[in-house]
Amino acid sequence: MDEVTTRMIEFVKAIGIPVRIGGIVGDTVLPGITIEHGGLAIDPDHLLYPGDILHEAGHLAVAPPEIRRAMHGALDPKKDLEVAGELMAIPWSYAACLHLGIDPAIVFHGDGYHGGGNSIVENFAQGKYFGVPMLQWAGMTFDEKNAAANNAPSFPKMIKWIRE
Repeated sequence: MDEVTTRMIEFVKAIGIPVRIGGIVGDTVLPGITIEHGGLAIDPDHLLYPGDILHEAGHLAVAPPEIRRAMHGALDPKKDLEVAGELMAIPWSYAACLHLGIDPAIVFHGDGYHGGGNSIVENFAQGKYFGVPMLQWAGMTFDEKNAAANNAPSFPKMIKWIRE
């Protein structure tokens, strides 16, 4: 694994998400990575897009703990929608890229996000965010207005990396 991939994995572990490196049995939604019992399983031999590590970690990080612990395999769209998982995982993973000093294009690559990865990066770089109100509601970051009122940093800075 390269240095950037290792840095992403170490970050994910440091915030409290378990990571298992090794083979994965069965099909996966994304090549070489899957959610496994509230953590990530990563098969470096089949991982095509290392940035998927941060995106999948984002799904886990933004889920309430009781849901996170039960997450395994492909996400149930109904449960994911209940916690607005996708709309929270995208800005979370963008913030993680900036925090780690990683080019967001590594996560928001051309083959992901239904071809919209570049648009996400362009919009976020211009401060045109989505999902931040939900991250704020979960106590993980603040928008500009509420950051000023709380004397805290605003998104893309995070006040918590994992939902409690």
